[in-house]
This record gives sequence, C-alpha cells and structure tokens, in this order.
Amino acid sequence: CRCCANGRRHSSILYNILRSEERTASPPGPRRGLASRSCPCGSRRRVALRSPQVACKAASAVLVKTLRFVQNVPCFQELPLEEQLLLVRSCWAPLLVLGLAQDRVHFETVESAEPSMLQRILTTRRQGEQSQPRSPAPGPQHHGPGGSDGSHLPSAAEIQAIKGFLTKCWSLDISTKEYAYLKGTVLFNPDLPGLQCTQYIEGLQKEAQQALNEHVRLIHRDDEARFAKLSVVLSLLRSINANVIAELFFRPIIGSVNMDDMLLEMLCAKL
Repeated sequence: CRCCANGRRHSSILYNILRSEERTASPPGPRRGLASRSCPCGSRRRVALRSPQVACKAASAVLVKTLRFVQNVPCFQELPLEEQLLLVRSCWAPLLVLGLAQDRVHFETVESAEPSMLQRILTTRRQGEQSQPRSPAPGPQHHGPGGSDGSHLPSAAEIQAIKGFLTKCWSLDISTKEYAYLKGTVLFNPDLPGLQCTQYIEGLQKEAQQALNEHVRLIHRDDEARFAKLSVVLSLLRSINANVIAELFFRPIIGSVNMDDMLLEMLCAKL
C-alpha cells in the first residue's frame, strides 16, 4: 500500500541491514514482503476476537438457526441430497452473516501480536539449522488453531468489511420477512458448477426475489428505493469470504476439523 511504499523511501540503516539479512536467511521461492505484513496503516494486520467464548457461542447459535431455516424450506428438501450439500457449502457463510445481522450480534477484535522483523529473521535461521536430519522427538506435534504464528487469522480489512455489512443491514432496519427472502435468494444459486437441477433452482431464486419485491412495494410504499437498497445488500454478500468466517468464529471451537464435514453432520442431523 502507499504507506508501505513511503516507508521504504525513508528506511533507516538498521532497516536496510535487517532487510539484507532477511533476504539471505529466507529460503528461495515466492515470498511476501515484510513491509506488507507490518503495514503501519493497520489494514493488513492480523486480528482475533476480543471475547472468543462469547462471540463463537453466538455465531454457533446463529449457524444452528441458519441450517434449521434451510431445512424447513420445503422446496430445498425436494432437491437431491448432493444438490442440498452443494448449495449449503457455497452459501453458508453469507447466510451466517445475514443471521448475525438479523440477531444483531456484535463482536470486537484485537490486534494479534506479530513477531518483530528481527525475531522473524532469527526464527528463520533457527529453522534452517534444525532442518538437518534428526531423530524424531517422541509424542505428537500439535499447533493450535490458526497455526502457531497466527498466519491464518483474518486481517483488519477483512473484519472491517464484515462489520461494514452488518452496519449496512442495521441501518436499513430489515424486517424478518425481508431477511427470509434475502436468504432464499442467496440459498438458491443456479450459477454453481456441478448442479443438475439448475432450472428448478433458478426458478426458486426468482420466486424469492419476486416475493421480496412485492413485500417491499406493499410495506414500504413511500420508499421507492427500498428494493434497490436491499439489492445492494445482496451484492455486498458476494465479498464475504467463507474462510475468514470459519477462521474467526469456528476455528477456535472445532480446531482442525473440516468445516464442510461439520456442515454435513449438522445438515443431516435433526436440529
């Protein structure tokens, strides 16, 4: 980003020495610049939940509600199981964020402590020295969720995008019926590769959109731009990254368990 570029122009002698050492110590191959990982503007800094027990519990409750909603849609139940799983795997994260907005779930994050540049250089050297063949140490090796260095934690910019979406929904004061129609539009996505019932799913999506439009015209007669505003909400949902949602709210709970496996288990269970 611009601030990192400015920082490189005014680098100190110590910075240049460390950069030279880092280039020598780093293994060959593609690598990300250290400046981007320690960006002074903060947008790329890694963050974690301030109160993970509270936030993860709330998100888990919303996920259960979301899958229960999906299971109670009669048209969804008429689809083959393979089609159901494909739809849920592709849209569970946007549906969850809609659920967070509907339940007005608030969460706070804190910046994750990152090792300094010098620590990274020394760690890289130490790993290079330990890469020589040795007898394996007894006992399993385990790293906590998100990796030992927090490299899988979401960035501040990614979290800000989620919070911006929630704020947008709250400012519109979306009703329960509007949330239901929005969820139906997201759930029945005919553009997914691998679907066999494409025309049927496309028809269900159009029905959800038409129902939303008719509801808006009936309830919000004085707000002609209401449907357009809700369409913006749908467009913002496309930027929701499922991996970010999983790492933020569920990785502290499920650890190394695959998210798709958990969704399959929950979908097949009687919630």
